[in-house]
Amino acid sequence: MTAQVDYLVVVFTATSGASGELLGSDEKELVQLVWQLVNVNNKTLGKVNELLIRPDLTDSTEEKTDEDVVVECKEDDESSSGADCVYTATSLDSGINTFNLQLTNEVNSAGAGTSLCLCADGQLHIRQVIHPEAAGKNILVPDCFYSFFDLRKEFMNHFPNSDLKALNAHVMAESLSLPVDVPTVWDPAANQDPLAALPAEVAVQQVRLMTSIILALLSEPYCHSFSNPEKVSERFESGTCSKMEKVCDNTVIRARGLPWQSSDQDIARFFKGLNIAKGGAALCLNAQGRRNGEALVRFVSEEHRDLALQRHKHHMGNRYIEVYKATGEDFLKIAGGTSNEVAMFLSREDQIIVRMRGLPFNATHDDVLRFFSPEDGSKETCAVSGEKEGILFVRYPDGRPTGDAFVLFACEEHAQCALRKHKELLGKRYIELFKSTAAEVQQVLNRYSSAPLIPVAPAPLVSVLPSVSLLPHPGGMRDCLRLRGLPYTASIEDILTFLGEFTQDVRQHGVHMVLNQQGRPSGDCFIQMTSAERALQASQRLHKHVMSSQRGANSRYVEVFPCSAEEMGLVLMGGSLSHTHAHTHTRSRSGTGLSPPPCKSRRLSPPTYSFAPVQPMLPTEAAAAGLYPPLGQVLLAPRPMHPGHAYYPASAQLYMNYTTYYPSPPGSPTTLGFFPAHSSMSSPGGLVRMPGLPYNGSGVKDLINAVQGYQYAPEDALIHAHGAVHAHDPARTLLTQPKEWVCI
Repeated sequence: MTAQVDYLVVVFTATSGASGELLGSDEKELVQLVWQLVNVNNKTLGKVNELLIRPDLTDSTEEKTDEDVVVECKEDDESSSGADCVYTATSLDSGINTFNLQLTNEVNSAGAGTSLCLCADGQLHIRQVIHPEAAGKNILVPDCFYSFFDLRKEFMNHFPNSDLKALNAHVMAESLSLPVDVPTVWDPAANQDPLAALPAEVAVQQVRLMTSIILALLSEPYCHSFSNPEKVSERFESGTCSKMEKVCDNTVIRARGLPWQSSDQDIARFFKGLNIAKGGAALCLNAQGRRNGEALVRFVSEEHRDLALQRHKHHMGNRYIEVYKATGEDFLKIAGGTSNEVAMFLSREDQIIVRMRGLPFNATHDDVLRFFSPEDGSKETCAVSGEKEGILFVRYPDGRPTGDAFVLFACEEHAQCALRKHKELLGKRYIELFKSTAAEVQQVLNRYSSAPLIPVAPAPLVSVLPSVSLLPHPGGMRDCLRLRGLPYTASIEDILTFLGEFTQDVRQHGVHMVLNQQGRPSGDCFIQMTSAERALQASQRLHKHVMSSQRGANSRYVEVFPCSAEEMGLVLMGGSLSHTHAHTHTRSRSGTGLSPPPCKSRRLSPPTYSFAPVQPMLPTEAAAAGLYPPLGQVLLAPRPMHPGHAYYPASAQLYMNYTTYYPSPPGSPTTLGFFPAHSSMSSPGGLVRMPGLPYNGSGVKDLINAVQGYQYAPEDALIHAHGAVHAHDPARTLLTQPKEWVCI
């Protein structure tokens, strides 16, 4: 749009939550919409209209037609908010329809032109309030909401030295020397609570002030022309991205917590109102080639990226989505590609992509076409777009097939018909079908045709540990509990409440919540009990009971299994413990249900990726002679290594193939106030000498983080850096009062 419009519709919205610069950030519903028509040519104003959206909470299920909207026209007597006309709607859908109908009638009655455009004070009212709520409720908004003027940016054309982020209607009015009724006009820059809802009269006052600013800009000496409005993307455009393309770091975000079945269109719907760059929604895949619930999204500008960050923990269905900053390099790793074949395949626009997985290695283009051909007597058609040109087989660099392929379909109807063939047979193999995206095509091709997208681990830690089985003997003392399936909001207090009478049997500092790589709860917890008998009784009585969290409304049933300290140590170091092992004491070593930690399994490092051998920590002869402690002692109390010795070569970077778990700082009933402690230290204190500390360390905090949660032998009064590690610790007590014993 290059010519100046005939009418400007000044709009102001208010929600039931935050206002000002936080408007729309708390996902609250729209409750008030105020607008006023401005004739640009004649510089005249229309009536101030107010729309109140008040949900009908009655239980009546009768259809409502005329009662959906109640009109209260106040011409002689102004309403309490000061508006000329007040409308009340019971839903956003009926409210938007009322706004569009009344606005059209007012423009037609004026008779001085038909072109109009909305005008708002900033981006939030349109992009962060109207569009997100309408998209979440599957409501189609009128075309007028897809373009609008940002009054602040129009003001900046004449006052370029102003700070855009600090601008508001109050500041603009003062700069134009307009009279402002300070006691009544709301100033967003004032020290007001941004989370509090606005009074009803504020929206009307803001609209009147904005119309005064517009009339001042239209008049001498500014003679401003409203000709280039902001645009809101109506639909997401898929496309390709080259690895050589430059992507600005300030335009990319990472969304985490997406439903597994979500597509790039679902992501675009979540960020409705913000303009995503072409092909800017890339779903991430894990090491197995499956979606991991994360996506990288590229926006057209930094301004839209900043607005997207305000949607942190907004909901997509029943799941809340976390939004964080990311870099352009992160986006190119996921969505970037270099293959000309892929670029040609994805160059066809308005195509739906379906991924085929599990194809026979000898499958051809004709086999795929026959697979999607309609059966005899069937009216459903799912013709492949472009015949053979619409099929892309995924191959290894040497040309061998991987069993994956991507197929193009011309429309959504054909794609849905094709997806109904999920797990049908092609030859002797069943084929899995999934709706895919352009970014997923790039990721899969990058994974198979070049270096791995997720680097693999170098030489495993097994090579530097004694030659001993990683699986603990199943016959150890099972005086610990493993809780699985905890609510992610559960705290140690919730766990102790769940244990009930068994809380008295928890050892001092014996509660260990398991965290993942991001430091978030993994849903697992280990508890050290005073005896194996009480641990068995607790597991039998509490297994699959429901645990509630004080910090969240969700509640889940929790699985409770007895386990040994060695098994606990193995899981905390990154291994996995199957619940089948918890109830089986006579099972062979191969069937214990335990698996080595992922970073310690030699099979996870393909032979094509070789690393320099590392000298073992203990000689083989010393290991065979039994001069090393049991596995549980090694994992829970790591031996200090010789200064300068590294687990991995300096040139190799350590990666974990799968999730790695870490223990949280331990807790117990006495430290949390469940039961009073008898003394400040429940066991005799000990000293640890740590030579070779860096001079630039941050002091006590680093030392506490280094030893927090580790066990020690209470009979030792002094542990030297190169002293022997005792193999037996009957008490398994933990270090307490850390700030009491750190001495630098």
